[in-house]
Amino acid sequence: MNPSKFNIYQEALLNSAAFSTRRLFLKHCGMGLGAAALGQLLGSCAPTTGNANPGVLYDPNNPMMPRAPHFPGKAKSVIYLHMAGAPSQLEMFDFKPDLAKLDGQLCPESLLAGKRFAFIRGVPKMLGPCANFKQRGQSGAWVSDYLPHFAELADEVSFLKAVHTDQFNHAPAQLMMQTGSARLGRPSIGSWVTYGLGSENSNLPGFVVLTSGGQNPDAGKTVWGSGFLPSVYQGVQCRSAGEPVLYLQDPHGIDRDLRKASIDAINEVNRKTYEEFQDPEILSRIAQYEMAYRMQVSAPEVMNISDEPAYIQEMYGVKPGKESFANNALLARKLVEKGVRFVQLYDWGWDTHGTGADGAVDIGLINKCREIDKSMSALILDLKQRGLLDETLIVWGSEFGRTPMQENRNGLELPFKGRDHHADAFTMWMCGGGVKKGVSYGETDEIGFSPVSGRVSVFDVQATILNQLGFNHEKFTYQFQGRPFRLTDVEGEVIQAIV
Repeated sequence: MNPSKFNIYQEALLNSAAFSTRRLFLKHCGMGLGAAALGQLLGSCAPTTGNANPGVLYDPNNPMMPRAPHFPGKAKSVIYLHMAGAPSQLEMFDFKPDLAKLDGQLCPESLLAGKRFAFIRGVPKMLGPCANFKQRGQSGAWVSDYLPHFAELADEVSFLKAVHTDQFNHAPAQLMMQTGSARLGRPSIGSWVTYGLGSENSNLPGFVVLTSGGQNPDAGKTVWGSGFLPSVYQGVQCRSAGEPVLYLQDPHGIDRDLRKASIDAINEVNRKTYEEFQDPEILSRIAQYEMAYRMQVSAPEVMNISDEPAYIQEMYGVKPGKESFANNALLARKLVEKGVRFVQLYDWGWDTHGTGADGAVDIGLINKCREIDKSMSALILDLKQRGLLDETLIVWGSEFGRTPMQENRNGLELPFKGRDHHADAFTMWMCGGGVKKGVSYGETDEIGFSPVSGRVSVFDVQATILNQLGFNHEKFTYQFQGRPFRLTDVEGEVIQAIV
């Protein structure tokens, strides 16, 4: 049948009295009913424009507007330093002299029974600390000689010495630490924070991600994704070398006025589409186009570390024009200074299995510590001298820790000193943002294998970060798929000993 005649026939059929019989109605409208049912089903799965803060107006047309938290927070912004790959706490912060006495001895069977390891097979040997430790400052916190600059600042931070997780492989453990779930699809903590607080700078993203070490984390970009939250809250990955954001510059032959006219035209189409379908994600798309246009001017300025004074560049150890953790640490300070709410630094390369020199705890780990020691210490000092440390929460950690026994594979000892993944006990630290100074909370047993006091979970860490920003983590929710979701799921308690 000719298409035009078919359309006329279809219209006539829909308007005819033939639909007075149920059988004929179902025969000709089955697809329509199916589509309606599917639309209803999909609608129940779509994110709603929920409100994280009761009593505070959430404006979907301006999703990044500043909003007040549940109660006055100590911190206004967060700099989260994630060492992807899991550094060994036993060479950095958790000093175990009794472990040194066991070096080279076979691991007791009792430590292996019922435990899951990533690569240990058979009975491994114990591995004593490869670093030299000293108690630092008035607090007496143990910090190794792998971190000489940071050791001078031990009195500024709170150590969590007995953190645990239930994941022992990199990607799911990173997801758990950053999103509260080992499965894909949940919003990252940076997305939650920007959803709850908005941004104080309309010309920059509220959530910026900086990576170093040559690769992204094992879990990929999902660790800074927005999950079921509107996509405007996902992390924006920036670079410390070259263009701050890929394709930020106008193409050849396109000036700024033409770019603005193009964006206005695109967003006019998007607005009409939103009026028709009422999909909140369309509003996110509009906001992202407009943000990208504003970033063309603001991002190159704030992401330029060459304009920092020479003494600041030396303080951090930066090398302008190159991707490095040092450059990213300085950028993190500049970004929070400009009102960016959450800055996430991922540094890759901390996987110390002992399969090669780069992954040995007495070679590769030393080199990785050298890459971050000076710059993360400078970040603390720089924020402090600018009066920003009290309102900026710095978090340092990884996805899990390392075993006190040496890794082996297929029962064979490896040529270099390495440690396997360990989910039961590892160290994190926090600084600034209303966190107590000079506190070491939690303790592991004499070999650093199991917590004996102050055991805290990933959810406890997340609850504490939200608390410092002014959120009750149990009430900070988003309605999705028919129920309220939160970052900490159904767990988590604020670690009162450090706040």
